[in-house]
Amino acid sequence: MKIAILGYGKMGKVIEEIALQRGHSIDLKVNQTNLDFDLLSDCDVAIEFSAPESAVKNINKCFEANVPVVVGTTGWYAEFNAVQERCISENKGLLYATNFSVGVNIFYEINKKLAALMDVNSQYDVKVKETHHLQKLDAPSGTAISIAEGIIDNLDRKDSWKNDLIVFENELAIESIRTEDVPGTHVVKYESDIDFVEIKHEAKNRNGFAFGAVLAAEYIRGKKGVFTMKDVLSF
Repeated sequence: MKIAILGYGKMGKVIEEIALQRGHSIDLKVNQTNLDFDLLSDCDVAIEFSAPESAVKNINKCFEANVPVVVGTTGWYAEFNAVQERCISENKGLLYATNFSVGVNIFYEINKKLAALMDVNSQYDVKVKETHHLQKLDAPSGTAISIAEGIIDNLDRKDSWKNDLIVFENELAIESIRTEDVPGTHVVKYESDIDFVEIKHEAKNRNGFAFGAVLAAEYIRGKKGVFTMKDVLSF
């Protein structure tokens, strides 16, 4: 499979390594010093890991080249509805995720189940904490937002989230920490006066994200429509 990597930074380089290990080729690498998309139409699929301000432009270039695209960049979802509408109306291929790690996507399902169990246990309050490296541009992380939405959908006493530790009772607090050399850690903590229940996902490195992105690229090759990691992993 011929892959284009749109956003050839640290993640792009790990994606390249894993893709090559799985027998694919990297036929286009786009970064700040190479903005030439001429070879895009020759690729079977594109993997987009750039920056929030570049993501939609890159997605549209893939649509124009009729190349299905896997999007790992977060922070652009305010424009998601328009992108999805174009994808469907023009019969293109899009697979997006706030996190491509297989472990994180399993964590999402555990998180929703735990929230449903806690719905009848009002003595527990809940908060989300996410920690990332200093280069992480958006806060809260897209993964933390997905976690928060999973809680809100299953816990009646929370109907919105806020990126702050000071919140109203109906709001879910998300704490964002930026520090050196942390690929990504997410914690959901339910606490009462007598105990707490906590679930945690901690990435050891970027390999899990990159491996999942390559799996997604293998899945979407030749497909039309809008997909997520739930489709890839058959949840």
